[in-house]
Amino acid sequence: MLHAYIDESGERGHGNLASDHFVLSASVVRDSNFDNIEVTLASLRTDLNRAAGSYVAWKNIRSHSQRLHIARTLGRQGWMKVVSVVACKRHLFVGQLNESQMYLYQLRFLLERLSWMGRKHREVVSYTVAHIIRFKLSDLREYETKLRGMPTEIDWRWLDPAGGTIDQPQRLEPLQLADLVASATGAAFNADSFGNVETRYLIELGPRLYRQSPDSAVTSYGLKMHPWTGTTKAAYPWIATL
Repeated sequence: MLHAYIDESGERGHGNLASDHFVLSASVVRDSNFDNIEVTLASLRTDLNRAAGSYVAWKNIRSHSQRLHIARTLGRQGWMKVVSVVACKRHLFVGQLNESQMYLYQLRFLLERLSWMGRKHREVVSYTVAHIIRFKLSDLREYETKLRGMPTEIDWRWLDPAGGTIDQPQRLEPLQLADLVASATGAAFNADSFGNVETRYLIELGPRLYRQSPDSAVTSYGLKMHPWTGTTKAAYPWIATL
């Protein structure tokens, strides 16, 4: 069985002061590789001079070199795959979406790709999302039911029929992995307080981005950019290097 741990980066809102991108990322791990999560996070704590068992959160890592080390380390973990959905909000007509709707809009695209991964490997994918404010398990169930009644590209045969779960990264350690993956991806698109973005975070993480086959486009599977038009392709030429 595969399990996807999901977290977000960037603001879901669309006001002038909100981030230009909203990212939803999944770290996907086969159940037989769960021990590797604990080992990798323990190694990162040692490298970052953090206490054993402490909560590893990207927002608490201020050093660029340490963040780059995290992205590079995760990019080398062959037991993990990453799927991310990046909303280029300034190119989307999202003004009518509230924050919860924006989150669910991303989740739909993410579930599509997770189901494709499960189908390819003939393994059911369960998924856990990191808790967010004003989003309850009942909201998730309601949306899953809505999606099942809609014409989507989700192959429900390969998603856990029980539906997703919600948990806290402080309590469920694999969600800390999801936080690092989502935040590294987000930092490659959203500017910091000085107006800088750091694409190297995602470039280092690139080997883990899911592809259906070695020659398939990463933007079709492991990195869903939307909208993906001539304008946005021109704005992100470095994506082609992943």
